[in-house]
Amino acid sequence: MKQVVRIENGIAFVLSFYLFTLLDFPVWLFFLLLMIPDITMVGYAFNNKIGAKVYNFGHSLVVPLLLTIGYFFYLNEYLLLTIIIWVAHIFMDRFLGFGLKYEDSFKSTHIHRL
Repeated sequence: MKQVVRIENGIAFVLSFYLFTLLDFPVWLFFLLLMIPDITMVGYAFNNKIGAKVYNFGHSLVVPLLLTIGYFFYLNEYLLLTIIIWVAHIFMDRFLGFGLKYEDSFKSTHIHRL
């Protein structure tokens, strides 16, 4: 079952990249910005509880989906760029086996224990 979850997230990552290529932005920008959501790991500098909350905020699909609603009102292509890269990052992480974190350890995720 874990393999199915990883494969579907890999496919979603590829689709996210494809959507990005349909925009008029350079492809190198996608790869340059792809790791930006990992800045949310900074919470672990304080402790595991804060780290998990901050990390999960940045790696949950809720905020990008809410931003998508905003995109339909404002039709701002930079907002769309942000959403696609953010979602692609989440799919990439989950494809690689990283998931939302539990508070006990950075290595304890909703997908499996790293």
